[in-house]
Amino acid sequence: MSNNPDQDFERTIDRAGTFSVKYDGRLSMFGQAEVMPLWVADMDFAAPAAVTDALLKRAAHPVYGYTQFPDSLYESLINWLAVRHGWQIEREWIIFCPGIVPSLSTSILALSKPGEAVIVQPPVYYPFFSVVKKSGRTLLHNALRQEQAHYNMDLADLAQQAATARMLLLCSPHNPVGRVWSKSELEKLLAIAKQHDLIIVSDEIHADLIYPGNKHHMLASLADAPESVITAVAPSKTFNIPGLNLSALIVPHPAYRAAIREQLDVMHVSAANPFSIAAFTAAYQDGTAWLAALMDYLADTREMVRQYLQDYLPQIKLTPSQGTYLLWLDCRDLGLSDDELRQFFILEAGIGLNPGISYGKEGSGFMRMNIGTPRQHIRQALDNVRSALERRSAS
Repeated sequence: MSNNPDQDFERTIDRAGTFSVKYDGRLSMFGQAEVMPLWVADMDFAAPAAVTDALLKRAAHPVYGYTQFPDSLYESLINWLAVRHGWQIEREWIIFCPGIVPSLSTSILALSKPGEAVIVQPPVYYPFFSVVKKSGRTLLHNALRQEQAHYNMDLADLAQQAATARMLLLCSPHNPVGRVWSKSELEKLLAIAKQHDLIIVSDEIHADLIYPGNKHHMLASLADAPESVITAVAPSKTFNIPGLNLSALIVPHPAYRAAIREQLDVMHVSAANPFSIAAFTAAYQDGTAWLAALMDYLADTREMVRQYLQDYLPQIKLTPSQGTYLLWLDCRDLGLSDDELRQFFILEAGIGLNPGISYGKEGSGFMRMNIGTPRQHIRQALDNVRSALERRSAS
């Protein structure tokens, strides 16, 4: 346990009554108000003290008026990407947006025409499907290949799809399967995009949540023509501040940048919230030590889950996770339909997980578990599953 209070990841923080989607939304999501919520992708850990201090300082000023983006906000992002990821970007490339999903939708609307095709790679974060379909674009599936529990891109199929597509939505690192794409894979992806003049919108919101032995590569930093890549980033997952809704699109291409700005102007969307700005800046300026402690803690939790499943629940297999705090559980050996699987976890084990089927048909038989919570909760959840399966066997 850390001596630093904001790095005490064992501490249980009561989130009930804070209008939390994860906790106060349990009844509407699962039909049960008391399930252990290990679903929506925010963590149960206190944000870094630097973030809280910055928010309190801003709140102490009693006027919360219209706010512009300060130099310190741009500098915090530029410096973070340079130091953490070795990627040097220009200030003029940055467009601030009210969240990653709105920025994906805005990019699609700005840079493609109705009916044009957009590729996604399921099983994938389910808003990827809706932002394409609700924009009136054609959705193409370039399904990931599962080979001995390890997921890879199907690059041959992608090359075929790219011939008729305008855009690809890349999830890097991948949610929910936990892949951190290798440099070689990403370079092959870029070669296909270049050949077919394919715009890639790369959602890299989990870029900082990487386990030892793996390295995240910012896609645009590998491209010989970075103008073909639009990168979406945010400190929200990294530092557990997603409710503050501030992200950034990094758009090197001047014409793409102008089109995206125009689309935001059409919608009269502004991301300039004084509290979001304060938290974003503080997180990137002063969050490094907190993040290192977080990743150590999550790595230990991930290993505990792997060992527990191996020892006590061999029917459930952990997909090797290279990044994110989301685990992809292969439950197909339980022999349950997707609806039965969901109900088993809710009604018999008392746990609220994300059904794999919601990430596309390729997720059938899987469940997604959020381990961004004190380890004792994860251990209790696993014990619940074990007891539920023992009751089934005895009946």
